[in-house]
Amino acid sequence: MAAEERGLRDQWERGAAPPGRSGAEIPTVLSAAAALCRMRGKDEEYDFLFKVVLIGDSGVGKSNLLSRFTRNEFNLESKSTIGVEFATRSIQVDNKTVKAQIWDTAGQERYRAITSAYYRGAVGALLVYDIAKYLTYENAERWLAELQDHADANIVIMLVGNKSDLRHLRAVPTDEARSFAERNGLSFLETSALDSTNVETAFHNILSEIYRSAAQRQIAAQPEAQFGPSSAVEPIRVLPTQDGRQAQCCQSI
Repeated sequence: MAAEERGLRDQWERGAAPPGRSGAEIPTVLSAAAALCRMRGKDEEYDFLFKVVLIGDSGVGKSNLLSRFTRNEFNLESKSTIGVEFATRSIQVDNKTVKAQIWDTAGQERYRAITSAYYRGAVGALLVYDIAKYLTYENAERWLAELQDHADANIVIMLVGNKSDLRHLRAVPTDEARSFAERNGLSFLETSALDSTNVETAFHNILSEIYRSAAQRQIAAQPEAQFGPSSAVEPIRVLPTQDGRQAQCCQSI
């Protein structure tokens, strides 16, 4: 990692603005880090680059979902995210290489002003709650409202009930969460970053949905001229009248 970016990260982790910048400028600095992330992957070939954010209360397992998907790692002693972290991974969708740039946003209230800047430009979001903590599920509605206020109207959202391995401590019924997702037009899945259950499926599903949604909008935005007459269209042949006489056109009476 470049020294400059490493310095920026150190500042974010301490919750402070980099030297010479005010706290209000932190979102701009963090956006610069996104550009650095893209620059590092510049030599990697991909057809699409999609930004996805992980949102939800602190402690629901967002960071471990990210590390499980991008590095196949899990840390039982992981600490709460400070500010914003990111990682990338590429997958194949319909024979296209889709690179996901996944942002892990802190759930603490004092970092909400920083992370809200990251809703801009996001085309997908995983709204995560802990199946063993009902309050994290109740707060999903608030997170959803904030996401809808700051994000693009076409953003693809998946409700994720994490820590499904804690089924013996379950506080959020699966059917209740699924009904909430259906009412709000969200896809839904329960996962476990600990034992990898449905982690790959969750990210693959949302990235596939983002890809197909983007492809449909791209087609709809193309001018009609690109969809002109095709060589496969058979011309209509007008046959002569049965008595062989030609019809007269524009004849005056």
